[in-house]
Amino acid sequence: MLTEEEGKEGLKLARAAIEKYLRENTKLKAPDDLPALFEEKRGVFVTLNKHENLRGCIGYPYPVFKLKDAIIDAAISAAVSDPRFPPVTTEEFKEVTIELTVLTMPQVLKEKPKDLPEKIEVGRHGLIVKRGIYQGLLLPQVATEYNWSSEEFLCQTCWKAGLPQDAWLEEDTEVSTFEGQIFEEET
Repeated sequence: MLTEEEGKEGLKLARAAIEKYLRENTKLKAPDDLPALFEEKRGVFVTLNKHENLRGCIGYPYPVFKLKDAIIDAAISAAVSDPRFPPVTTEEFKEVTIELTVLTMPQVLKEKPKDLPEKIEVGRHGLIVKRGIYQGLLLPQVATEYNWSSEEFLCQTCWKAGLPQDAWLEEDTEVSTFEGQIFEEET
């Protein structure tokens, strides 16, 4: 778990990375004075919101990069590479708030498909659904924002993966849960 102070450091790092990229088209080098935790490999997502509307969200569900590098990459990608949105402009970025979600390692659920909903705690768990080349992920806060039940959360994650909404009921669909610690800038 990150402390509140470490979370604020992560948000500052994300903002600095985006600002440098938008201004100079170069990637920020992480400062050397970050807390030791930023050297650990962690999964992370950076979400950008403009006037409380999604403006970009990119991340790494698995701990393949050091936290500091994952934040920098995800922040820049959320700003300029989310295929759902045009790139954020320097002027527009002044109106954007950043949300940082640091993830736990995803755990594959081994239950029978019909028993999956009772293993998912809305507001605590995020979901990853995989089948073949299809994969979708929704962060824990998404189900809460939309007031979904665990069944609706499963269906929506399947849909995000490009699968039928009831794909979670099939034996060949893998469902994983993870948790996320959320830090957000003041609006």
